Amino acid sequence: MFHHKSYEIKMEISGPAAMWTRPDTGDCPVSYPAPTYSAVKGIFESILWGPAILIVPRRVEICAPIKYHNYHTNYGGPLRKSKVTASGGQFQLLATVLLDVCYRLYAEIIPVSNDVRKKMPDKAQLWESKTTSPGHAYKDIFVRRLRRGQSFTIPFLGWKEFELEVMRDVADN
Repeated sequence: MFHHKSYEIKMEISGPAAMWTRPDTGDCPVSYPAPTYSAVKGIFESILWGPAILIVPRRVEICAPIKYHNYHTNYGGPLRKSKVTASGGQFQLLATVLLDVCYRLYAEIIPVSNDVRKKMPDKAQLWESKTTSPGHAYKDIFVRRLRRGQSFTIPFLGWKEFELEVMRDVADN
C-alpha cells in the first residue's frame, strides 16, 4: 500500500468574543474554554477546502487568559415556539461566552485514499493529476491564503456573529 506523507498546518486566531457551545448546558449555553474538534476543522476549511485532502485537527493552544462573560441577545430564529414566531416576537437568549480569545490551532493534512480519489469530481481529479503531492500543494496554498487574509468562507469563533479579528500564520521555530 502506498503511504502519502502528511503535512502540518497551523495558525493563530483571535477575536473579541467566542462561543464553543457545550451541548450539556441547554437553553443558556456555556462555552468550552477552547474550540471543539469540529470547530477547528471548520476554521481550517474556511481558509481553504479541497476534496483531495483530509484536515485532521491535532492540537489547540490557549494563548490568552480565559475570561467568561454573560452575554444577552434577542433571538428571532426558527427555533422559537410557533406562537412566538406567528406573532413576530423574539426571545432573549442568555449565554456564557469567552472574551478576548487567542488560540494556536494545529492540524495535519492527509491526502485521501485512492478509492476516494476515484470518486472526486473531474475538475478535482484534473487538479490533482498536475501535482505529485496534493498535501504539499495544499499546505503551500493554505499558507499563502492565510498570509493574504483570504478565505473560502468567512471564519468565525463558534457563533457567526463572533468573527475573527486576527488570523495569522505561525512561523516555524
